[in-house]
Amino acid sequence: MANATVGVGTRGDGNGRRPHPAEPRPPTRGKDLVTQIEEVSERIHDPVAKLRYIRGSLAKYHQADRRVRAVPFSPLRRLLSRLFKLDAVRHLLHDPRTLGAPGAAPAPAPAPVGLAGVALATLLSAGAAGLATGGYYLSRPAATAEARAPLPPVAEALPALPAGVTPAKIWLVEKGDGWEQYSNGLRIDTSFVVPGEPRRYRVFTAAAGMGARAQDKPAGILFHTSESDIWPLDETFNENLRASSYNLLRYLQRNRVYNYLVDRFGRVFRIVEEEAKANHAGNSIWTRGDEIFVSLNASFLGLCFETRWEGGRALPITQAQLAAGRTLTDYLRRRWDIPPEMCVGHGLASVNPKKHLIGHHLDWARGFPFEAFGLPNQYDRAAPSVAVFGFGYDEKFLGVLGEPWPGVREAERILTGEASAQGRTVDEIRRERQGLYDLWVAEQARDQEAAAPARADRAVAGGARSTSSGG
Repeated sequence: MANATVGVGTRGDGNGRRPHPAEPRPPTRGKDLVTQIEEVSERIHDPVAKLRYIRGSLAKYHQADRRVRAVPFSPLRRLLSRLFKLDAVRHLLHDPRTLGAPGAAPAPAPAPVGLAGVALATLLSAGAAGLATGGYYLSRPAATAEARAPLPPVAEALPALPAGVTPAKIWLVEKGDGWEQYSNGLRIDTSFVVPGEPRRYRVFTAAAGMGARAQDKPAGILFHTSESDIWPLDETFNENLRASSYNLLRYLQRNRVYNYLVDRFGRVFRIVEEEAKANHAGNSIWTRGDEIFVSLNASFLGLCFETRWEGGRALPITQAQLAAGRTLTDYLRRRWDIPPEMCVGHGLASVNPKKHLIGHHLDWARGFPFEAFGLPNQYDRAAPSVAVFGFGYDEKFLGVLGEPWPGVREAERILTGEASAQGRTVDEIRRERQGLYDLWVAEQARDQEAAAPARADRAVAGGARSTSSGG
C-alpha cells in the first residue's frame, strides 16, 4: 500500500534535518545530569538527533565516572561523585541495555534514583523506538548517492528446508473456535475473518479482448506491506507490539483490505475469506502467458506482511514472518492451483491509470525474498504494464527507486524491438497500447456494473437463508 510519494521534511537546514543541539554543557547549579538531559531532549524533535545528544552526554559522564572509580581513596571517590552528580545516573552509564552504555559491565549495586532517573530511562526507550521507526519517515534528498547506493537485503536468508518427511498434500488437520491447523505446520487464526463480495472477473487476451466466461477462483497472490506502526522487536515494547497488531487487524477487518496478514511474530490471520475479493490491489496489471489480468482485487489473493516499505527501502520481515509466509504461500498455491509466476509484489503490478505510469504503489517494488518462498525472481521478468500496455514512469518514481527494476528495462527493449520491426516510433506504440488499456478498463467497469444487481440479489438471498436457519 506504499505510495510512491516521499514525505517532505519540515526541518530547518535546507537538507531536511533540524539543527543539531549544542554540545552538552556541565550541569548548572541545582540541576543534576538527568534533569538537564531531560530538559534538552524534550526540545529535540528529530529522533536521530535526540539519541545522538543523549548518547553523547552519557558517554562524557561515563568517562568521568571511570576516572572517579579509579581514585583509590573512598571518601574522595564519594566526594567526587557528589560533585559531578554521578550517582543519579550511574545505573544508566553502565547498563548495557541503554543506548548510552559503551559496553561496560553493569555496576554491582546501582545507586537508587528518583523520578528524574526513571523519566530519563523512559526517554531512552522512547528514543530507541523513534530511531527504529522514525528513520523510515524522515525525508532524504531523493537523488543523493545514498539513495542510489546498493540497498542492504530486506530480509535475512531463510535456510533451506532440511531433508525430512514432508506431506505430499497440504490438508486441514483440525480446527477449533478461531483457528485452523494444516499438515505443513501452517496455523491460521480465524477470529478476525469477515465475508466479502464474491470473486467475479474476466480474463483478457490480446487476440480476443475480454473473455466471455466470468472466473470465480483466485488466479494469483499479491504480496503487500502494511505501512503501519512498527515497534522494535524487544520485550520492552511488547505491549506496543501487541496493540499495534491488534489495531491494524481491526482496521483491515473493517475495510476488508487483505485476505491474510502475517504479523511480526509470524502469526497468520485470515481477514477476508479466500473465496471473496479484498480491497488490496487497486489499479494493477499482471499476465500469465497470453492471459491478461486487469485490476487484481477480484483475481488475486492479498497477502500482507506487517512491516513498512517507504522511500525505496523496506524494514526487514522477521524470520518468523518468512517461515509463516512460506507455509501460507504453499498452502494457497496448492489449494487454488496457483502457478509460481502468478505470485508477485504489489509494487510490480500497481499502475496509475490516468497518467499511464507504473509504480503508483511501491510496496515490494524491490527486495521481496522470492527465492526464500520457492518462487521465480519476478524483478527479472519483463513488466507486463510496460510491455503489454506501454506504461512509463516519471521523475518521482526515479526519485524513490533510483532506477526501475530489471524487468522494466527488459519490457522497454521489447517495445523498442516491436517499434523497429513495424517501422514506427516507440511513442506511437506506447500511445496505441495505452489506448487499448483504457478501452479494456472501461469494458471491465461496464461488465461489473451489469453484474452488480445479480450479486446484490444473491447476498440478500444468502442473508435470508442464514436468518431462517438461525431462527
